Amino acid sequence: MNSPTLAPAVPAGGSPSDADELLTASQAGDYLHTSERFIRRLIAERRIPYLKLGRHVRLQRSALDAFIASSRVPQRPDTGS
Repeated sequence: MNSPTLAPAVPAGGSPSDADELLTASQAGDYLHTSERFIRRLIAERRIPYLKLGRHVRLQRSALDAFIASSRVPQRPDTGS
């Protein structure tokens, strides 16, 4: 039985890029300036991708950035008076 392989968190060249850094739910909450509980709700509702390392949950910084971008509400065009 072949298990799926994940891309390494650290590229072969050395240190991880900021975009692929793995964060805990608490660190993700700090990054988004929100609570850890909100992050855990996003995970439970599967509204944001995450990784499970054993019983530990980690989120990629790039996934958080993508979540922010997808949640952006466009500006209403200026209608003028």
